[in-house]
Amino acid sequence: MVTITCPIPPAFVSIKKWPESEKPRERLRAQGAEALSARELLALLIETGEPPRRGRPPRSAMDLAGDLLNWFAPEGGDESLRRISQAPLSALCEVPGIGPAKAAKILAALDLGRRAARESLPVRVQVASARDVYERMRLAMRDLPQEEFHVLLLNRQNEVLREVVVTRGTLDHSNLHARDVFRPAMAESASCVVVVHNHPGGRPSPSPQDKELTRELCVAGRLVGIPVHDHVIVGEHGYYSFAEAGLLERL
Repeated sequence: MVTITCPIPPAFVSIKKWPESEKPRERLRAQGAEALSARELLALLIETGEPPRRGRPPRSAMDLAGDLLNWFAPEGGDESLRRISQAPLSALCEVPGIGPAKAAKILAALDLGRRAARESLPVRVQVASARDVYERMRLAMRDLPQEEFHVLLLNRQNEVLREVVVTRGTLDHSNLHARDVFRPAMAESASCVVVVHNHPGGRPSPSPQDKELTRELCVAGRLVGIPVHDHVIVGEHGYYSFAEAGLLERL
């Protein structure tokens, strides 16, 4: 994690009056959470500061975040977040300006981070060839009474990020649009797509309409930077692959 220390004016100035480029929330939007220090992230959770009281000057959310980190800092000055996450709510409330509501929010956020770290990444299936696509899709598609058009969204390792059903029914230009294929692909940040449809009870040989549709999708894929890796047609006893037939390069 990149730690960036945000400059603090020597005299108290409300965060609302800081330059836009120095406000934690605006910096997170512009640069991402990784660019913020632990103090800035805590300040976003604390949200509000503390007015002057009992001879103490006013404190901003950033000031309170710094106080909290210093309160739980060991002699070495690090591992404050771990100590905060392990502390009871009442211990956080001992820090001036940190009440039960702020303390609960901080502990909840830290525990969410701990739970996220324990979660394992989903096991993703790799489809490295048209045969892999066919074996994945044949049982679900070959016995369907009508045509269906599916899209497999792949990452750079040809692992399936998501499978999308685009249309059901006879494929034609009136019910299938390139945006229906590439909108979810862009949302998933897919590196490429494999399109799959079935020929119910028939041979998988492509029709002229299949070829024209594939050409249109290839053109659209090149425009948005998400190429069509293959178009596989699932039939009763086999499959047809536009990539294996060498047709994608000529479309």
